[in-house]
Amino acid sequence: MGTHTSSHVGAVHIRDVAAHAGVSSGTVSNTLNHPERVRTHTRDRVNAAIAALGYVPNQQARMLTGAPSEVIGLVVLDVESPFYTEAAHAIERAVRESGHVIMLSTSDGDLEREAALLRMLAAQGVRGVLLAPATPDIDASRYRALPRSLPVVLLDFDGGDTHCSVSVDNRQGGRLAARHLVERGHRQLAFIGGPAHFRQFADRVDGARAELRDTGMDPTASLIEISASGIGIRDGHAAAERLLEHDRPTAVFCGNDMLAFGAYRAFAGIGLRVPEDIAIVGYDDIDVAKDWIVPMTTIRQPIDELGRIAARLLIEHSAHDRTHQHSQVVLPPELVVRRSTGG
Repeated sequence: MGTHTSSHVGAVHIRDVAAHAGVSSGTVSNTLNHPERVRTHTRDRVNAAIAALGYVPNQQARMLTGAPSEVIGLVVLDVESPFYTEAAHAIERAVRESGHVIMLSTSDGDLEREAALLRMLAAQGVRGVLLAPATPDIDASRYRALPRSLPVVLLDFDGGDTHCSVSVDNRQGGRLAARHLVERGHRQLAFIGGPAHFRQFADRVDGARAELRDTGMDPTASLIEISASGIGIRDGHAAAERLLEHDRPTAVFCGNDMLAFGAYRAFAGIGLRVPEDIAIVGYDDIDVAKDWIVPMTTIRQPIDELGRIAARLLIEHSAHDRTHQHSQVVLPPELVVRRSTGG
């Protein structure tokens, strides 16, 4: 049985691991790709040799054996967004126990960049991709013909029954925000959303309009709509400054928490008090929301649950089980009341 110490210089090969562990190269290959075929004590010896030599398996070679990749792609709209950062952490935690790792990239909401990323991830032989689509389309037909039949689960986007997806009911979230503000006595509202081609923001303001109509209010008269150029704090600040050029509303519903933080700074910059002069509702309930200068009322998305379910769906979908059926999971949002609306 091999117990010598290694003095390898340069790349470590599978035959080096086999010699170190005192087994055949085939046993090392099975340990990596089909561990269920290898006895526990032999598997432990091979893994110890791998650790001692610092051996890194060749992903392309593993694919030739029929072993699924351990890499899962995650393509989001904005890698700087705390919502997607928290979702990525939840997904990473969910796949860690099964030995998978996440490769994170951002489309910046650009369909051409998104397509290039999907081609690149397919070429890398990833197990599948969790995708937050950049398309504003109602359906997700553009994702049917993907490179090498790449398994994809849509994240934060309901693409219909042709895809696995996990999303949150954004229209209901918009309803909850508008209902809360109307119940607090507000009759002149504003909505600050991100870029108009991001479907999530369109759904949220659509829900707010529907709620206002149901309460007997006319959205065209009682709701000012502003689209920010991005989804960060600076974008929210600039959009709020444009909003202040109109007759000032008494409450603002923002399409995410970062936009809400930017709006707060714009209002505070001209001496407006929150919530005494103007109330603010955010969306997402990222970690910072509860600790903001004035703790932010927001619509909570169940980010951990969304991440766990998305990871599970992708692993199931990418197993290429012919009995697999696409699932569309829609999670409920929740209103979290804090001081920014007088809570």
